[in-house]
Amino acid sequence: MSILDPGFRALSPRLSPRPVPWMGIVLGWAGPVLLVILLWQSLIRSSLFGWSVGLAYIGYDTFLLAFTAVQLWPLRQSMRATPPPSAQTSYARLGAIVAAHNEAPSLQITIDTLAGQDLPPEVILLADDGSTDDSAQVLRVAYGLEQPAIGQMSAPSPVLPALRWLRLPHGGKARALNAAIPQLDTELLLTVDADTLLAPGALRAMRDAFAAEPELVAATGVLVPICGTRPVERLFQWFQRYEYVRNFLSRFAWMQQDGLLLISGAFAGFRRQAVITVGGFDADCMVEDYELIHRMHRHAHETGIDWRVRVVGRAIASTDAPASPMAFMRQRRRWFGGFLQTQHWNRDMVGNPAFGTLGTRMLVVKALDTAQPIFGLVAFGILVSLLVRGHLPLVGAIAAVMLGKVAIDLTFHLWSIALYRRWTGQGDGLGLGPALVASFFEPFTFQLLRHAGACWGWIAFLSGGGGWGKQRRTALGDASVVARSAETVGS
Repeated sequence: MSILDPGFRALSPRLSPRPVPWMGIVLGWAGPVLLVILLWQSLIRSSLFGWSVGLAYIGYDTFLLAFTAVQLWPLRQSMRATPPPSAQTSYARLGAIVAAHNEAPSLQITIDTLAGQDLPPEVILLADDGSTDDSAQVLRVAYGLEQPAIGQMSAPSPVLPALRWLRLPHGGKARALNAAIPQLDTELLLTVDADTLLAPGALRAMRDAFAAEPELVAATGVLVPICGTRPVERLFQWFQRYEYVRNFLSRFAWMQQDGLLLISGAFAGFRRQAVITVGGFDADCMVEDYELIHRMHRHAHETGIDWRVRVVGRAIASTDAPASPMAFMRQRRRWFGGFLQTQHWNRDMVGNPAFGTLGTRMLVVKALDTAQPIFGLVAFGILVSLLVRGHLPLVGAIAAVMLGKVAIDLTFHLWSIALYRRWTGQGDGLGLGPALVASFFEPFTFQLLRHAGACWGWIAFLSGGGGWGKQRRTALGDASVVARSAETVGS
């Protein structure tokens, strides 16, 4: 039996569902019921209110922008990261887990980047999830590691003594992480995907955050997407770059409300004992990192302990992001399907004041977010239908509303880029001219693709499927992209 099993059995709402208060039931059905009512309006009205689905979608998104803007105000005032601990600060020992399945092309640069940090991990544990590619050869040639038996861990590398190789049967990322956690004896653990490169100083920033706040149990770094050099890859990188800026600023906003739920497992830090207490990662969830944070919040509120979750603005890493429509939609299918799984399992927390602002604010928003992509696609479909049927005056009125929304988005976007640059120290690829173009075209292109992937996530959730499928790395296999990424995140 693993040391993780008792905590997981006790705290997993999937294994032990909690009674759902009436408010959670009402909020869970609010989005779908509202969608049906507004669709009915589109059938009986020929005015602008016949496009009520679109008006609701725009109004809700604008409300979230306004909320985020208010919560970002501290960044405008301080415009700098938390001061680092003094020279006398004692840093806790940290072990990094790199979970990898057939990641031979990126293994060496990922491990070397970790080891090259100015405060590198005391232990780097490669959790090899049943790789069948050239990973063994890379580890032997680069680090002198001999392949251990399945279920066993190698001796330390003679080239890089911090490195160890834990060889596992293929079972998925969550199982690989769970198998690796008991092998560490460090106070802190770091999860790093095999396609993620830490910027210089990223690990120090993460260590500083944990050293400065004993109550901190989980923290996410800030990710920068990299895709490749071909035109379509550069296009996807361009759109995702701005998307990631908004997403991480949104995480800062929810952190201000003690409601941060989304920790990116691609680069995340944890107090190891806290992870053990709540039972590690759920291998049956499509987004194991997101689900874990729910259990941490649940345990903290139910026991009255002060556990905090943060986003660390100066902990920067670049990550290989999807660079084609299908790869992008597969990612969003998994993300949104896992979000729906986690929301369903934790629906007893929705609107529940026993969970503080997390229950009464963040999870209420998340309940409404379950239907948002459907609202977006339906609104666009109605608009196209009106255009095809020749309702030009009505289309013109809708276009005016949409242009007003674009203006609001652009204003917020330009302001948020300035905040992001000062918060993270990163500004490459975030020019104001490209931001203007992205703000105008995104609602009619990239955003629709994102919503389509989310609707596919609904199918994955309802059908019980939704793994990654085979992914082709487009960035880390390209030396020029890696070099440019290192320059970008290190600037």
